Amino acid sequence: MKESQEMLRAPFIYRDDEALEKKFQLGQMRRLFAYMRPYPGIIFGALGATCGNILVTLLAPYLVGHTIDTAISHHQPRLLFLDGVILLVLYIINFFASKFRIYMTNRLGQSVIQGLRRELFSHVQTLSNDFFDSRPAGSILVRIMNDVNSLQDLFTNGVVNSITNMFTLIGIIIIMFTLNWRLSVITLVIVPFMFLLSLRLTVQIRRSWQQVRLRLSRINAHLAEGIQGMRVTESYTRQEENQQFFEGMNKDYMNRFMIAQRWSIPFGPLVNLTSALGSALLFFYGVHLLRADLVTVGLLVSFANYIGNFWTPIGQLGQVYNQLLVAMASSERIFQYLDTKAMIKDSAQSKPLPKIQGTVQFENVVFEYETGRRALNDVSFTVQPGQTIALVGHTGAGKSTVINLLSRFYDPVSGHIRIDGHDIRDVDLDSLRSQVGMVLQETFIFSGTIMDNIRYGNPAATDEEVKAAAKAIYADEFIQGLENGYETEVRERGSRLSQGERQLISFARAILADPRVLILDEATASIDTYTEHLIQKGLQVLLKGRTAFVVAHRLSTIRDADQILVFDNGQIVEAGTHESLMADGGYYYSLVEAQYRFLA
Repeated sequence: MKESQEMLRAPFIYRDDEALEKKFQLGQMRRLFAYMRPYPGIIFGALGATCGNILVTLLAPYLVGHTIDTAISHHQPRLLFLDGVILLVLYIINFFASKFRIYMTNRLGQSVIQGLRRELFSHVQTLSNDFFDSRPAGSILVRIMNDVNSLQDLFTNGVVNSITNMFTLIGIIIIMFTLNWRLSVITLVIVPFMFLLSLRLTVQIRRSWQQVRLRLSRINAHLAEGIQGMRVTESYTRQEENQQFFEGMNKDYMNRFMIAQRWSIPFGPLVNLTSALGSALLFFYGVHLLRADLVTVGLLVSFANYIGNFWTPIGQLGQVYNQLLVAMASSERIFQYLDTKAMIKDSAQSKPLPKIQGTVQFENVVFEYETGRRALNDVSFTVQPGQTIALVGHTGAGKSTVINLLSRFYDPVSGHIRIDGHDIRDVDLDSLRSQVGMVLQETFIFSGTIMDNIRYGNPAATDEEVKAAAKAIYADEFIQGLENGYETEVRERGSRLSQGERQLISFARAILADPRVLILDEATASIDTYTEHLIQKGLQVLLKGRTAFVVAHRLSTIRDADQILVFDNGQIVEAGTHESLMADGGYYYSLVEAQYRFLA
């Protein structure tokens, strides 16, 4: 029992969520920062405001020291007033420059994040079915949302602030050495030690934040799966086990987050400690020089201010480097998706598929979902325009594989699939799929109105065309019975509709698209007998003139098919009409007899 509980608490491990162990790569950072290129105006605006901040940071300490050594030491009130006015003007400039810089950097950060998320989502939509087969929806959601959001601080504050801090440090060092090289050397002597200490933290910080992202991805994947399967969970009263599983993942995430924080937190205190040591050295040595009359009080005060201004950007650069390491963990995962190539895509020679008549040919087609396990083995058949072809056989026999290949969700290992003589690998994907419609058993209804869901098959369709499609498959009656008719909100995944009603909408959606080849994959399996009878009446009219592939376990629904292909172990074992196959008394006959015995 204890062992099973431990297994229950163990986190999911997904192939694409394995921790990425890569060293810091300058090329990867260049690629990440390239997303800033479309916004030169925002960048130069932010840098212009930054110049105002740098100007104040460099001039103000010197002005304070000059005021002490001249206006105060020599009792010159007018000069003191003038220096005070100049200092006030500098800080007013700093105020407006800071305000404008913050606005521009936030706009830059949000623009970059928007563009990166747009590119990532657009790329994911181009990927093939094998990509989604091997990854849970929650894991993909984490990449598009959480991992992209984790780059926000870097682009909003990190990049421009780093430039500001670098120029500020360079300017302070130049001014300090110009004023007094002895004080500069004694003050900055501890910087290399701080640098060496911080280097020891960087590898652990990067790895720890990678682990945090990994755990968060697993939690999101589990949540998405758990919510979608809530009815099954409740039916089998597995809430307590689910809670324990989630608690294990949640605790694991918290532990990894705290480990990452423990490695990240020392940056700030380390900078503060170094700043304190530097200031102490300045005053100890500065007092000695002051007694030797080698420096003035004003110069010492200026140095103290410069030292304070020096360690502030050092600390901020440490924070930015910390942000950079966090961004590395996320960008590695983002670029892993962006670098994933679609298995099914248009070639350079692809041409649009002209309007088809509907001749479909499978020529010696072999296909494997996994190497060495053939789902189809040397399958060949020809379908003439307007024919209705039924695909039957036990689960896993190869029926759904045929229609997946026909829609080019996958490509065959060998052989050819042609429509009107065109090999579908040589035609544009959009032009192919726009002429091949599909209705699945597990239909997907989007949030929105019924009108929106039916129009999904043809966005340019008018309201009248949408209603005509619904009427054609007898969906209009139940739609008109809803409180707002076609403008009724169906909620997420059509939760307010019955399974049969959702299926009717999917039929209307496919019909509105007006495909030349229509695929019905177990499309009537979840519909009651009365609804199925209505659909069958509608299909008699709608399938006329179209090539149709019908996958059905209810063999009574395919009696009128022009040809029935019987599959077993990835091969066609029988072919013919219902009457001829029943007369042969073969495999199809045994399937029909077995189903009648079961129903009886």
